[in-house]
Amino acid sequence: MSDKRKKVLLIVNPCAGRTKSRAGTFEIVDKFSKNDYEFTVRTTTCQGDATNIVKKELDEHDMVVCCGGDGTLNETVNGVMDMPRRVPIGYIPSGSTNDLASTLGIPKDIKEATDLIMSGQLNDYDVGLFNNRYFTYVASFGAFTRSSYATSQKMKNKFGYLAYLPTAVPDAFNIKNYKLRIEYDGGVIEDYFIFGAISNSTSVGGFIDFDKNEIKLNDGVFELLLCKGLNFTSIVPTLLKVKQRKFDGNPLIFLHTKKLKVTCLEGEMDWTLDGEYGGKHKNVMVHVLNGAVHICSTENPLFEKHELPEFTPALSREEEKDEVKEKKFFKKRKAQKNEGSEEAENRAEEASEDSVKDGTTV
Repeated sequence: MSDKRKKVLLIVNPCAGRTKSRAGTFEIVDKFSKNDYEFTVRTTTCQGDATNIVKKELDEHDMVVCCGGDGTLNETVNGVMDMPRRVPIGYIPSGSTNDLASTLGIPKDIKEATDLIMSGQLNDYDVGLFNNRYFTYVASFGAFTRSSYATSQKMKNKFGYLAYLPTAVPDAFNIKNYKLRIEYDGGVIEDYFIFGAISNSTSVGGFIDFDKNEIKLNDGVFELLLCKGLNFTSIVPTLLKVKQRKFDGNPLIFLHTKKLKVTCLEGEMDWTLDGEYGGKHKNVMVHVLNGAVHICSTENPLFEKHELPEFTPALSREEEKDEVKEKKFFKKRKAQKNEGSEEAENRAEEASEDSVKDGTTV
């Protein structure tokens, strides 16, 4: 095993949050460098950049750390999920809302978040697969969801959650009812709905808060909240029900599911993934990928305890090849032993001795 220093790929979104992420980059790099880490810093310039950076450069690093908002984390996760080696993900929240960071227990202070990453505390975290795209904590449709991506980044940076009001208020007067067929674990619902969200978080949009006793972040199950069709006069009473968590089926439905199929029976509808536009779809399939990523986060009861791989520096390509060969050899040797053939076992021993003498590996 190599004794090289841990190599970190640091991805910074310089436009995220009320205070620019770029200003905190020096603090992050300083902490890493003082604690025997090697690092590569990359900044994003457009949507999708973080995903491309991960795919291009992660192979030579031991972990990836993203500094930005929930959208930056979404792109980072999408990149990691397409890589053959799932390295740990560190998240330093500097966005305007940071819903997921709050759920994970990640400090909003840059120095404290960096300290958490260097502590090596990891949890496995479930990821959602939305058709052919991954999302980290919420996929939603319907009323008020448009405001998350229709609001300018400049307004988000300046006002936080309040920035969404200029878009959300007009939407309240133009609520659309969608006729949907929703198939989930153990049931089917066909009705008119104005809103739906499948999530893996205790908070969605800074307004919807779930009971933490009903949420686990790595149980292979997501939470589905649906709101049946309403008219304008029903909005305020329903919003009060949401805040009071009165999910009694009328009009709010709350359940848990491992997979979900949503069919829009009258045309298509827009979706939002982790606060960004997710496209217009008639048919949507959502699958929960249990423990798909390892994320640096605090120990808290929202995570079920699982044993995770040791956080060690990545092997060089030659070391990886040697380790793969070594594993294959010992696997073959074990199989031969299990067959109970003394002759086969002796051949395996001889092969091992020969490989040591000539410096090769079977």
